Amino acid sequence: MTAVILSRTEKTFTLQIEVPVDTGNMLTSEDLLQQALNEGGRLGTGELLERFEVPDHDPIVLKGQKLRYKHQVAKRYETPYGAVTYERAVYQGHCEGKTWCPLDHHAHIIGAATPKLAKMVSWKYSKMPAPAVAEDLALNHSRKLALSYIKHLSDAVGFLIEDHINDEYEIPQLDEPVSSVAIGLDGTCMLLCDDGWREAMCGTISLYDATGHRQYTIYTASAPEYGKACFLGHLEREIRQIKERFPRADYVGVADGAKDNWRFLKKHTQYQILDFFHVMEYIGAASQALFPDDEKQRESWLDDRLHRLKHKMGSASRLLHELESVDLPRKTPTLVEKLYKAITYLKNNVSLMRYYQAVKNEWPIGSGVTEAACKTLVKQRLCCSGMRWKHGSAAIILGIRALSQTKERWEQFWSHLMVEDRINEPVSAF
Repeated sequence: MTAVILSRTEKTFTLQIEVPVDTGNMLTSEDLLQQALNEGGRLGTGELLERFEVPDHDPIVLKGQKLRYKHQVAKRYETPYGAVTYERAVYQGHCEGKTWCPLDHHAHIIGAATPKLAKMVSWKYSKMPAPAVAEDLALNHSRKLALSYIKHLSDAVGFLIEDHINDEYEIPQLDEPVSSVAIGLDGTCMLLCDDGWREAMCGTISLYDATGHRQYTIYTASAPEYGKACFLGHLEREIRQIKERFPRADYVGVADGAKDNWRFLKKHTQYQILDFFHVMEYIGAASQALFPDDEKQRESWLDDRLHRLKHKMGSASRLLHELESVDLPRKTPTLVEKLYKAITYLKNNVSLMRYYQAVKNEWPIGSGVTEAACKTLVKQRLCCSGMRWKHGSAAIILGIRALSQTKERWEQFWSHLMVEDRINEPVSAF
């Protein structure tokens, strides 16, 4: 044995680790060091488990039921350093039934995993598939775990996140006061096992200072669902909490032209802004119809009209009138269609094209934050080659990814979990 505990106090223990060294090979020496540290970690974790055990065997009342000490039962605990077997006390009611373990409760054991391992594995699984997680753990941590265990442990963390969906999280210290809050939502397709391609939803709430600098963003995401009730309910809770903290900020909805988005955003924002870059695409297509043979004139016209939209009040209505009254120099079906689509898009959304007001007030005019969330939350993890998902598995991964992508929330979630009163159901290994 290369690790021993030399001494103990009420608040500390001293661990001694003997590390073999290969003076001819640094990498081998580092591997030996990691093995010794893992052995020390297992020994230290066993010491920690003992300190979370109840010192006596007095009866315990759990949800109004009196539980009595039954006996000691050995359990294999999974840790970041390897497996540790420990004999802990279990309790049971007079009607038999499920046993309850005080140690698992006090140490916040998740299934059979220590919190540190659960946190580490679930974070990795939210970033990459289970085989890649297993390979990473084996190569970089000298820790071997089964693929099924990686998934089940991540599922357990995902269920805890769902249980805490109503928790309030602290906003990090911001450099400047919050002047405006931009709210956006968008969808992107992913492949489900049973339903084929369906739309997963992402939402963002971004806090801006008076100069238009984005200081902080809250990310939400949901697996495909009919009606989007769960997703919209979660986003509404986040909005309510932000409005309580920043009641004087301007609330701006920024999204593309999907009608469902605006039905939601108009209920929760004072101002609504159509994504400027979607507008650019339609006006750019219209410029091709207007000047099919003169690229220089086309670019000049396009730059001028986009500049006017951002810096002159009423430019959207004037541009719409201009396009409706234009006589195309060449009326091919393709060019006519481009002009018609641009006119229709502007006509349907002209009331949302308040770019002069947005630029003047330093509000965002693009939905890039939300569209990027669709890529980083959904596409990068759930839409890799050959992937298809069950709804529950996708929901768990999106819940973890949204939490970990929102600055400081991942750490706050685990802090909440470690201090909460978890007198709920008796804990059982999965």
